[in-house]
Amino acid sequence: MMIRIYPKNPDEKAVAQVADILRRDGVIVYPTDGVYAFGCSVRSAKAVERVRTLSGRRGNDFTIVCPDLSTVSLYAKVSNAVFKLLKRNLPGPFTFVLNASGKVPDKFLEKRKTVGVRIPAHTIPLALVEALGCPMVTASVKAADEEEYTTDPSLIEERYGRQVDAVVDGGIGARTPSTVVDCTDEDDIRILREGAGELS
Repeated sequence: MMIRIYPKNPDEKAVAQVADILRRDGVIVYPTDGVYAFGCSVRSAKAVERVRTLSGRRGNDFTIVCPDLSTVSLYAKVSNAVFKLLKRNLPGPFTFVLNASGKVPDKFLEKRKTVGVRIPAHTIPLALVEALGCPMVTASVKAADEEEYTTDPSLIEERYGRQVDAVVDGGIGARTPSTVVDCTDEDDIRILREGAGELS
C-alpha cells in the first residue's frame, strides 16, 4: 500500500493512518533527511524481527528515530557535553551512537549496550513518531548486494510492497545516508561513517 504524504504540510489523517499501522506491529518504508528507511514501533518485538529480516541488518545497524532531545534522554544516557553536541546538530542527518538506558527493549538491543539515535530534519518522520507516541526502529533501505540506495518510492513499492504494510511516498529521496557519530565515550567522540551531515 502506498500512502502519499507531502513533506511541506503532512496530512494529519494520513499520518494517523500510518501511526495506526505501526501500532499494530506494522512495518513501513518512509523518507528521512537521508535515505528511505524501514520503520516500526520500538515497542513491537514482532515488527523489529521483520525489519531485521527485510534489511539484513543486526546490532549497531539499527537506530531509533525520536521526536526530540527529551525522548533521546529517556532511551540513552546523555552527559552534559554530549547533550550540547546533540543540541547543536539535531534535527539533522546524523545518527548518534549512545549508551542505552534501561528503557530500550532487550529485543532491540540483543546483547549490546548501545543505541543509535536520530532526530531527522524532515517533517514526515517527526510527525510519525509524534503520532505514534514512541520512537521508531529504523534501518536504511539498501540490500547488501546493492551499491546505491533506492530513492524512488514507486520503485521501493514495486520491490517491497508485498513485504511491508505501507510505503510512505514523500517524494524522491536523497542518496546520502546520515553521518554516524560514536558518543559512547565523551572523551573520544568519533565519526564512524561520513554522510550527509557535517558535525559542528
